[in-house]
Amino acid sequence: MTFKLGVDQLLESAGLLESLQDKRCGIVAHPASITSTLQHSLDALIQNRCPITRAFGPQHGMRGDKQDNMIESDDYSDPTHHIPVISLYSEHRRPTAEMLNDLDVVLYDLQDVGCRIYTYIATLKYFMEECPKSGVELWVLDRPNPAGRPVDGLRLESGFESFVGCDVLPTRHGLTVGELAEWFKSSNDLNTDLTIIRMSGYAPDAKPGFGWPSDHPWINASPNASSVNMTRIFPGTVLVEGTELSEGRGTSTPLEVIGAPNFPTEEVLRLLENEAPDWLRGVFVRPCFFEPTFHKHKGQLCTGIQIHTQIPDYDHKGFVPYRLIAGCLKALRLLQPDYSIWRGHYYEYEKDRLPIDVINGGPNLRLWVDDPNASFTEFDQNVQRQCDAWLDERQPFLLY
Repeated sequence: MTFKLGVDQLLESAGLLESLQDKRCGIVAHPASITSTLQHSLDALIQNRCPITRAFGPQHGMRGDKQDNMIESDDYSDPTHHIPVISLYSEHRRPTAEMLNDLDVVLYDLQDVGCRIYTYIATLKYFMEECPKSGVELWVLDRPNPAGRPVDGLRLESGFESFVGCDVLPTRHGLTVGELAEWFKSSNDLNTDLTIIRMSGYAPDAKPGFGWPSDHPWINASPNASSVNMTRIFPGTVLVEGTELSEGRGTSTPLEVIGAPNFPTEEVLRLLENEAPDWLRGVFVRPCFFEPTFHKHKGQLCTGIQIHTQIPDYDHKGFVPYRLIAGCLKALRLLQPDYSIWRGHYYEYEKDRLPIDVINGGPNLRLWVDDPNASFTEFDQNVQRQCDAWLDERQPFLLY
């Protein structure tokens, strides 16, 4: 069966398009909201007479690229279609009743990367919560999860919700946005008038893409999501945003490398190989050097590691990116107990919590890293126990 995106399915269905003709539509989109012919979804839908009167841009903007966290976007008028584009990464991150006023349907068409910490699924949940209050339908135009089905990481602890952790998901959840919408609705008892426009021909376990169709080009879902490789390892490397280590921002491989000017690469990898060798399996972890042109350690030569998944021996089901990076942080703490690991800056609008606790969805990772008596085995068993429970919980929501 030929692979088709949710937006392709909508565009090719005369019945679906006709059902929208007498409705006022909004769309949630960004630069990676494209059809299989690489046309932006907004342009393609309007060209096919879908009555879109308003657009919403998430973090990083709808048409442009805002580089980093907490760089906000402004509202503006689309220069081609002359419709308002409302920013959901500025004064508001949740759609208001005024934003939804006069709309009948919102089309959600964001490309996600399969990680709880990526903000586009928070935007999805917020629309699911707010649309019913204004009597607005929500249609999710489903897209692939480039990280595929495998899961990894601890689940967010209740009470630690944020814009980078909107629900009690594991770090790497293994669902498409359509599947996730169904889980949000069920687990939160939402009364969203929800329609999922499914993909066709999507095989999330098929080689070589393992979730990303190999003949479909990758478009950056955000400025630093520059490859499918990044999406596979992001559930681990995103943790480094809460540390004094560089996650590669300011290089050509952001969130595919980690390191610092004084990072003891060889010693970290050797300790990790001794304590938790399975966390290094399935990928190639290569010692490397890099010099960020901006962000942390700007202009300084960093030692660190680069993680490669696009290799013949890649083990998609066995690779555990969250545990790999957590293990590097634990090894660093054991090797250099006084190393200043944790950052204390203002992160994603959370003023009263350490960034690592916001990212991780609770303090348990940080406490494990900092406890010299806490073992790798204990942490591995805790993560695996939570992942196994999630695999059972998500099963009814799988569409492919």
